[in-house]
Amino acid sequence: MTFSKSQIISALKSTGVAPMFYHGDKDVARSIVDVSYEGGVRAIEFTNRGPNAFEVFKDILKYSEKYDGLSIGIGTILDAKTTEKYIKAGAQFIVSPILRPEMAEVCKKYDKLWIPGAATITELVNAKLLGADIIKIFPASVLGPGFVSSVLPVVPDLQLMATGGIEPTFQSLSMWFQAGIVCAGLGSQLITKDILAKKDWHTLRHKVTDAITIVRQIRDSN
Repeated sequence: MTFSKSQIISALKSTGVAPMFYHGDKDVARSIVDVSYEGGVRAIEFTNRGPNAFEVFKDILKYSEKYDGLSIGIGTILDAKTTEKYIKAGAQFIVSPILRPEMAEVCKKYDKLWIPGAATITELVNAKLLGADIIKIFPASVLGPGFVSSVLPVVPDLQLMATGGIEPTFQSLSMWFQAGIVCAGLGSQLITKDILAKKDWHTLRHKVTDAITIVRQIRDSN
């Protein structure tokens, strides 16, 4: 299944939550995809962080085709070669912790959504000029919501996704969404070591649903 950039952006913004994970076990990865979709997520970032990441990614990409409207992207991409490798494998969007122009060129060539990382206002503006429709604030736990609320009045047309250390709680999410982000990337704070160790998919499903509900409540109150 192929999605346009606007469709993926809409999916990210509508729920406000994007689970991010890596796991080397295909069955575990499939289960995370299952419960994320069941919990309401429509865009998932699988991270390129393990020795068999490419094989697992290809597996869940094919597996996820049974879910209507679910896009699977790849994260922790650092160069053009890897960007092209994953796009050719079927990645719907590319996420990076850094800003690297060569990656922008590849994504433009294939008309794929590129979400680069930025930690300064200069990087944010350069990412926008290079064609990034959504830009990842990383590491969010270091920069803080104050960075977002300070930057947006200066460059108001940015669409920002915060990633790194954000908890799926009202307190944590409200600070970030009130600051002005459009989406939060949730990793180990959502898909915890304990959940993975116990394969507690029931709890994960509820955490995903709760996170989406919290975002909706925050938006409705503003």
